[in-house]
Order: sequence, then structure tokens, then C-alpha cells
Amino acid sequence: MSDRGSRPPRALSPLREHLRETFWFAPTLTLLCAIVLWFAASELDEQLIALLRREKAYDEIKDLVSVAEDTKQIVVTISSAMMTFIGVVFSISLVAVQMASGQLTPRVVRIFVRSRISKLTLSVFLATFVFSLLVLSSYESETDPRRVTSVPFVQSVLTAALVGLSLLLFIAYVSSTLRLMQIGPVLDRITRDTLRVPARMPSGRPREEPLGAETAQIVHEGRAGVLRDVHVVRLVRTARRQGVVLRLIPRLGDFVVPGTPVLAVHGGAAPSRRSLRYTVSVGVERTLHQDLAFGLRQLADIGLRALSAAVNDPTTAVQSLDRIVQVLAAVVRLPLGEVHHRDRKGEVRLVQDVPGWPDLVDLGFEEIRQCAADTPQVTRRLLAGIDDLMLLASPERQKPLLRHRALLVQAVERTVPDAAEREFALLPDRQGIG
Repeated sequence: MSDRGSRPPRALSPLREHLRETFWFAPTLTLLCAIVLWFAASELDEQLIALLRREKAYDEIKDLVSVAEDTKQIVVTISSAMMTFIGVVFSISLVAVQMASGQLTPRVVRIFVRSRISKLTLSVFLATFVFSLLVLSSYESETDPRRVTSVPFVQSVLTAALVGLSLLLFIAYVSSTLRLMQIGPVLDRITRDTLRVPARMPSGRPREEPLGAETAQIVHEGRAGVLRDVHVVRLVRTARRQGVVLRLIPRLGDFVVPGTPVLAVHGGAAPSRRSLRYTVSVGVERTLHQDLAFGLRQLADIGLRALSAAVNDPTTAVQSLDRIVQVLAAVVRLPLGEVHHRDRKGEVRLVQDVPGWPDLVDLGFEEIRQCAADTPQVTRRLLAGIDDLMLLASPERQKPLLRHRALLVQAVERTVPDAAEREFALLPDRQGIG
């Protein structure tokens, strides 16, 4: 059992990660900003006309009215064209999501949902559309410079600026979407998100004292679903105030049902239900916020899909193995199996079970190894990856690697009858067959 926590947990709620998993928050917030911007621009236009009237600069007011009338048709065109642009953005997104989920794995859809450029593009398009509609309501029928109270001059300038920004974002959006339809960028995005998980985990001195006897359990109330993440800061704070140690019973990614225990209490009475509200998040799908194994699950799924008879793309499987080896190499020296979160005084307040090294190795290699015995490109890459990890792993952590190597050799010997082909398939190569 290993401890990982001399520093206090990060004061960061999982709410931000949950909002990133949605596609409604950014557009809604941008629409509100567009409305506020219109009110501010409308006020500036009114103050500008009031200033010119005090200065009796009626010729300048007449020029502004003329410019506004000339730009009115442009604003009308913009308001109608932006809906077409929004339809194009949605069409491109749906096609990209359909192709990626069909060729790779349905779990990569979250990459498109979390794509910042997609949300930003849609948000700016919607903001431009709403802003242009509001600008149209600002036009007055009065053209006499002495009676005009407001001319949408600043609003028209801002509308043009939003159109220019929309065009630039559309170019960036198409470029980004095309990249995400390629296997390399998708694997890179999954890997980078996965490697952020161990970086968030606390690390520190081993736990010296035993955990103590279990005094109570807290069962899950609410809907059934996947344990997505936990609010570590709130759990640590609650345990400190109660003077107990909490232990998370299921792992992140486990499916929990109402009535099953989720937290065990050690050393005292259980905290109140109210203090534990919003500390455990259950949803319909796993996330990469705190779930270390989910990234390897996605990489393995892509490799398995590539090795299926319907796809038969061993090169993609090799690329998946590249990233699996990268993730395993990043955690090969980290203490795994159990995470201990401490409060500011250094006392352990939350114990969390995480996948151990054998679990991660099995997750990355087991299924691909079973499907790759008759594919020399993949077996060669798998052997090279195991050899690279052997150089980094301690003697104790070399055992699961040696087991997978032996099982792979046995599978190839059973599957490939020709001795020369077996020798070729069992030759380690980081590129598979180049």
C-alpha cells in the first residue's frame, strides 16, 4: 500500500470539467455577453448623438444617419447569412463525429464535445446573429438631424467586427475539425488528457500508521451510473471537521447503483448527508478528469477496432500501441494502487483506490495481444514496447511485462506455423514493419 499526499489537495471543483463536457454552456454565456455588448453599444450611440446635438453638429449627425442607412441592408444580410453558417458548422461537426466514432471508437465523441474551437465558433456565430437582430431594432425611421435620438453607428462597427471574427474562426474551425478526423491528432489528444491525471494526483511520503477500523458506511443515493469524479477538497474538509478518515469504496469508472456503499468511515461517526452533498459525481459516461484508466481504455479500443476484420488496419493499431507505451512509461515509477489525500496539517483524510501497475498493463496490452497473434506488424511493435518498458520498470514491475511477453510468444507460435514467419513476427520493431 502506498501513500501519495504530503501537499493539500487542489481547491478545484469538478464543476469546470463537467461544464467542458457540455455543449450548451459556452453558447449560452456568449449570447448573454452579446446582449450586454448591445446594450453598451446602444448607450454609446445615444451619448454620441447627444454630444453632437449639444455641439449643434447637425451635418455630422446627418452623415451618421446616411452611413447607418447604407449599412442597414448589410446588417440584414448578415443576420440571415449567419444562420446558414451555423447550419454549416453543425453539419461539419456531425459528419466528423460520425466518421470518428465509426472508424475509431464511440468514446472519442467526447473530444469533439470538449473541442474549444468548435464551441467558440458556434458561440461567436450565434452571438453575431443575435447582435445583428438587436442592431436592426435600433434603427429609427426619423431622418431629421434635429430629432434623431440614436444612430446605430457603434453597433454597426461592432457587427462588422463580429463578422470578421466569425470568418477567421470558421477557417480555424474547419482546420481543427479536419485534424481531429485524423488518427494521429486524436491519439495525441487522448494521451495528453490521460497524462494530466497522474499530474493531478498528490505524491509524498508513505503512510506509516494503519487506517484503523471501519466505523460506518455511506451508501449511494440518487440515480445509478458511472462514478465520474469526486470533489477531493470537500471530502478532505468534511473528514477533517468530523475527525475521521474517509475511504472511497468504488474506483472511478465503476458503475454504482443506489443503496450500495460508496464511502467508508474510519475512526468516528459518519459525517452528515448535507456535508457530503456534491462530493461524488455519478453520470452516464466516464470522463478523463480523474479516471486514469479511461484514457488507456480509449487507446486500447482504437487498437482493437483497427484489428477487427471489418477494419483491418494494423498501422492504426501500432499508433495506438505507441501511445499506450507512452502512458505506461509515464506512470511506471509512480506509486499506484492507493492514493492518500491529506489536509493542511498532513493528516490523511481521504483514501482512494486507483488501478495498480498490473491493472494498467493488462488494460493496455491484454486485448490487443489476443487479437494480434496473426498480425506481425502489431506483434513486433508490442514486443518493442514491452522491451522499452522493461528498461524503465523496477524488478517487481517487470513481472506483468514478462507475462505478456511470454503469452504473446506462445500465441504467435500457435498461430504462425512457418518458422521463418514466426521469427519475423517475434522480432521487436518500434515501427512494426516500418
